[in-house]
Amino acid sequence: QVQLVESGGGLVQPGGSLTVSCAASGFTLDRYNIGWFRQAPGKEREGVSCISSGSGYTVYADSVKGRFTISRDNAKNIVYLQMNSLKPEDTAVYYCAAIRRIFYGSLCLRTDYYASWGQGTQVTVSS
Repeated sequence: QVQLVESGGGLVQPGGSLTVSCAASGFTLDRYNIGWFRQAPGKEREGVSCISSGSGYTVYADSVKGRFTISRDNAKNIVYLQMNSLKPEDTAVYYCAAIRRIFYGSLCLRTDYYASWGQGTQVTVSS
């Protein structure tokens, strides 16, 4: 059974950094495409970044390009999202998602691309 658990959220000041984690159980992460999404109150869930299975090709939303970095630790079966230069508008619940299918590049930022989701971790950027 595919299970994803996010952790590492919290309160951080604007300009600060935070790393959130997505731990997988029941499957091997590097065989799946993994996406990070976020959802702010009253807004739709949006794709932030994703990493392909195998080669680890990465895609970023324009809003986080140059500030966020997605990475995968195969030994620990964890995908990370390192977030730098955080802004108040980055405040949201962050979710990870997984799917085992052909990687279609930027389509991995779509919510309907994925079959399995974690429960999310809250990130709040505020002074």
